[in-house]
Amino acid sequence: MSIEAKRLPLAGIRVVEFTHMVMGPTCGMVLADLGAEVIKVEPIDGDRTRHLLGAGAGFFPMFNRNKKSIALDLRHPQGLEAALRLCATADVVAQNFRPGTMDKYGLGYAALGKLNPRLVYVNHTGFLPGPYEHRTALDEVVQMMGGLAYMTGRPGDPLRAGSSVNDIMGGMFGAIGAIAALMQRAETGQGQEVQSALFENNVFLVGQHMLQYAITGQAAAPMPERISAWALYDVFTVKDGEQIFLAAVSDAQWKTFCDALGFDDLKADATLQTNNDRVRLRPSLLAELRARLADRSAAELSAIFEAKGLPFAPITRPEDLYADPHLKATGGLADIRLPDGERAGETAQTTLFPITLGGERLGVRLHPPTLGEHTRALLAELGYAHEQVEALHADAAVA
Repeated sequence: MSIEAKRLPLAGIRVVEFTHMVMGPTCGMVLADLGAEVIKVEPIDGDRTRHLLGAGAGFFPMFNRNKKSIALDLRHPQGLEAALRLCATADVVAQNFRPGTMDKYGLGYAALGKLNPRLVYVNHTGFLPGPYEHRTALDEVVQMMGGLAYMTGRPGDPLRAGSSVNDIMGGMFGAIGAIAALMQRAETGQGQEVQSALFENNVFLVGQHMLQYAITGQAAAPMPERISAWALYDVFTVKDGEQIFLAAVSDAQWKTFCDALGFDDLKADATLQTNNDRVRLRPSLLAELRARLADRSAAELSAIFEAKGLPFAPITRPEDLYADPHLKATGGLADIRLPDGERAGETAQTTLFPITLGGERLGVRLHPPTLGEHTRALLAELGYAHEQVEALHADAAVA
């Protein structure tokens, strides 16, 4: 039986999300993929990420699958009333607007927790409560102030990671907190507030480097300048300018590498017998290996390393992953219908949540919704008569 034919773990849980950008929508996506009914509350002109260009073009379709959309004007009394009625039916409410925004509308935990004591309320913020809590945070901001940009770039050139790592992981931690709170609610009958924050997420990511300093007294060097624990552990430019990462992280792997490439002289070299010997001579050894491998193709080296069980990786761009044979064979990509923009209605492939349950991937049950796609149905479910729904539309309280 496929996972789609089974009852998913969070089936029967209703999540109402007031979210935008990446962090909050990621939390909702995780809960939705796990089977929750997730209702995205959007302004009547839509989540602004629906129409972002450039690096933001993939935000909405990536993080809003398996959700329903209801469009409400929270500044309109009747739109706000509909939001409150919707929240009264929720098991989880999630939000990621600036501190105080939800409280202004009576949609913060202080108000909704009284309305619904079983409610689990997930706040996604820049910082947990403390001196920084009212600062405006972005993924790039916390990467810069939290040590990650320092570790990613070269000395004197801090560089953010090439993905929205804190936004995505912050949303995932919000989802973990929500699931934990739901489990506790099953015992106590009470909901609670959960908080997940970008800065604290970033600090968690660099915690290994903090502990390295605490234990050794030596500050961690930026990753491009780190002293490698292994001599063969680097990117090589090979035939036709292709690049490939190659590694040998034990003495046994070094011997296998030398045998596979026909480097009998290096295998026999008395100065290269142990890993530490090779690390001491790493600059000259790497120069020699680069010269010897320059005429080999990346495909040839990949085949050799795979056959011998050695670590390797071609240098791949994100768009290349659409043709990745492993992803294609294992169902790691799924079709979605694009909801907005020039390609609205067309199909594209998205990446799935990276786990299996019972050997099955969690798939796409609902395409990313068009703006207000489920407004009428949800309002009817909340007890609004057809005439009332039409009046709300006429008053622009909903869309």
